[in-house]
Formats: sequence, C-alpha cells, structure tokens
Amino acid sequence: MIQLNVNGRAVEVDADPETPLLWVLRDTIGLTGTKYGCGMALCGACTVHLDGQPVRSCVTPVAAVGAQLITTIEGLSPDRSHPVQRAWIEIDVPQCGYCQSGQIMSAAALLAKTPKPTDADIDSAMSGNLCRCGTYQRIRSAIHRAAELAGDQS
Repeated sequence: MIQLNVNGRAVEVDADPETPLLWVLRDTIGLTGTKYGCGMALCGACTVHLDGQPVRSCVTPVAAVGAQLITTIEGLSPDRSHPVQRAWIEIDVPQCGYCQSGQIMSAAALLAKTPKPTDADIDSAMSGNLCRCGTYQRIRSAIHRAAELAGDQS
C-alpha cells in the first residue's frame, strides 16, 4: 500500500510503485480531470502539482511522490473560484478543452511563483503545454487576467 496526500486528503492506494501517478489518480482514485495526452511528458495535459511545483504525472512513478502534496485540477478549488479558473471562464479560453486542466495547473504554478508575469514569463512557463486548437493568445490573456484577479484578492 502506498500513502498519498491528494488534494489535502490522505489516500492509501494499492498500486505497483512504478505505476505512473496519472493512472493512480485517474483509475485508482477516480480523479479524471487530469488527462492523458502523450505519455512522454511532452504535451502537459497530465500536469499536476507536487508541493506546488508543476509535474507531468504520466512519467512520475507513484513511488517517487512520497509525502509530497499532490494537487490536481479538482483540488485547485472546490467551486472554480481560483483566479486562474475564473479568468479561464471569463476569457472563454477553451475550444475543445482537452488540454485545459494541464494548462490551468501550469498557469496556477506560474502565478504562485510570479504574481505579475510578463509575456516572456508566461511563454517560458507554458512552453511545455500544447494546445491543438491553438488558443495560446487566449491562454496568455487569461493568465494576465488571473494575475489581476489574484491581486484584487490580496
């Protein structure tokens, strides 16, 4: 049995230690907001936070997580009140939506580290997240808007 801290909740799972965290989250725990994209950490659809840092869960063995706090898209906020989620809705970012949970998790990590990012900061932080629909301009706009919303809360 492997002990995990997922979205602030202690969870015990029976999984092979080499199983990617993505599959433990989706198939064992039932948190399906984190998506499978490429399986090689190239697209960013599977991004979650480990102790606040964005990681690609498709290549992270569950045994490597240890006591780190795992935050998934479901744990970002219970009611879509996180500034990034609010901005995504306000700017109407998604087209197909498949990559968006990974995009949101990467954006949230960026804003936690850099509260007022420049376009260059955003481009650098988001460069590992692919959007087949090409909503990159709306993503950048939403991140700037989320920074404003977060500033309004402080």
